[in-house]
Amino acid sequence: MPLEAGLLEILACPACHAPLDDRTAADTPELICTGKDCGLAYPVRDGIPVLLVDEARRAT
Repeated sequence: MPLEAGLLEILACPACHAPLDDRTAADTPELICTGKDCGLAYPVRDGIPVLLVDEARRAT
């Protein structure tokens, strides 16, 4: 289930403060940082974004 557009407008990467891109797929829901040097991917669990740097992975 994709996140609401209004929510995505106010969310930002906690590491670099760049906007996040919703790359939610059925098997791996996540938000990807759009920052050029950051590129962290934050998981979405039960429809709730987990915006913790310790929980993020490097996006490929």
